[in-house]
Amino acid sequence: MTPATRCDRTAAWQALQAHFDTGGGGGRDFDARHAFVTDPQRVERFCQEAPHLFADLSKNRIDATTEDLLLQLARDCGLEAQRDAMFAGAPINATEGRAVLHVALRRPGSDENPASAQVPPAQAATDSIAKGLNEVEGVRAAMLAYAERIRGDAAITDIVNIGIGGSDLGPQMAVLALDAFRAPGKRFHFVSNVDGHDLAAVLRQVRPESTLFLVASKTFTTIETMTNAQSAKAWFQAAGGTDVARHFAALTTNVAAAKDFGITTTFGFWDWVGGRYSLWSAIGLPIAIAVGAAGFRALLAGAHAMDEHFRTAPLERNLPVRLGLLDIWYRNFHGFASRCVAPYHQGLKRLPAYLQQLEMESNGKRVDRDGEALPFATSPVVWGEPGTNGQHAFFQMLHQGTDVVPLEFIAVRETDHDLPGHHGKLLANALAQAAALLQGQDDTGGHRHFPGNRPSSFFVLERLDPTTLGALIALYEHRVFVSGALWGINSFDQWGVELGKVLAKDIEPRLASGHTAGLDASTAALVQRLRAA
Repeated sequence: MTPATRCDRTAAWQALQAHFDTGGGGGRDFDARHAFVTDPQRVERFCQEAPHLFADLSKNRIDATTEDLLLQLARDCGLEAQRDAMFAGAPINATEGRAVLHVALRRPGSDENPASAQVPPAQAATDSIAKGLNEVEGVRAAMLAYAERIRGDAAITDIVNIGIGGSDLGPQMAVLALDAFRAPGKRFHFVSNVDGHDLAAVLRQVRPESTLFLVASKTFTTIETMTNAQSAKAWFQAAGGTDVARHFAALTTNVAAAKDFGITTTFGFWDWVGGRYSLWSAIGLPIAIAVGAAGFRALLAGAHAMDEHFRTAPLERNLPVRLGLLDIWYRNFHGFASRCVAPYHQGLKRLPAYLQQLEMESNGKRVDRDGEALPFATSPVVWGEPGTNGQHAFFQMLHQGTDVVPLEFIAVRETDHDLPGHHGKLLANALAQAAALLQGQDDTGGHRHFPGNRPSSFFVLERLDPTTLGALIALYEHRVFVSGALWGINSFDQWGVELGKVLAKDIEPRLASGHTAGLDASTAALVQRLRAA
């Protein structure tokens, strides 16, 4: 792959800065309300159909000139070549020497679409990558067959997923989102926190003879996950459970460690599948149990459709690209430090938490690929809550606060419940909030004044089902890739997660011993206050 150019080292970046600083309608003083008046084609220009969803970007602080300059920035940075390198299996995760091929997990199998089953040849692919790609269908088929067996086993009523990070956030988000498609007679629980209150609360709800525990850890050494797994096993045996092999399964590559634990059913995945991209792999087993093999394949198909859109659509009509460029415009030129996600569907209540990891762990970096400190900001803070709850919590700040926070609405046109009167009110609230953020309100008294011109994007799904959810998740994945590629960072490592883990291993025995030598004064004092008696 030709070396990519970092965004701030391009002519397009300088042109964007000049455009922003001119004080004209396209830059810092842009008013979307005025743009709607002067451009009768604005809605058409900034609305787009993409696989399984519709996006309205017209309420954002952007015009045709700005988007043209942003598209030139993408070209100057070699975005298309970087994208193609990912799909080809090049080791774009350079700090770990790994390919990034979660997209390969979503390609149809040879039994579904032989023409699509062939993974593009990877010039830089290693033998292990090639072997893993050849194994994808086999592992997926075995995992889905196991999921169907559990779905058909009436004796198993509770599935407890024990994982953390991507092994928890993705499966939990998807199972909640697809509740309307969940297997009857099955309850799903997710345990991630090493705080024993998390696991204890779940164990009070289940019985050993009717519970299946899924231990999700690639290495089978993740401290939080294995602490919870060992405690779950101890509870299981103390409560009369006798068949660990039947009631525990592992999503891991460390088959030997799982066997030592007593687990004989394991499903593995590969080092080119990052944790926050792993729900498409065996980590998605709880999703497959919830929605069945057909539902899981539909989830993959929705994501694959978005993959193909991202891979083949021209940049100017490529929705992940347009969103990633908008993120650059807001973060680096307008200086907006956070972005709010407001899904107007209760099933998507864990989507903001999932997106926090996806974006902030991927792009929360202060150095570029070469280790050089960056002179500009990267990942915004991503946060949110489902509507209409958020309206009665933080929308006050969004409308009248001193900070401008771009907001993303996600609405679903069809509903899976039959309660009259609810859905119309829900959709009306979403539309009204977007309109109010744009329009604002003048009031001579001051307290009732809404400045308006607050940017928002509006996404519409026809229905929340496995296919549309897959497309929505993949859209966000590729959007994060776009902004990271232009910033010149490695979006696929997470070294910032490691230091705290190392220090925790040192501090844990000190809580028992009381030894504080070598600790800073604050940590030493806190150890003394918190240490076990």
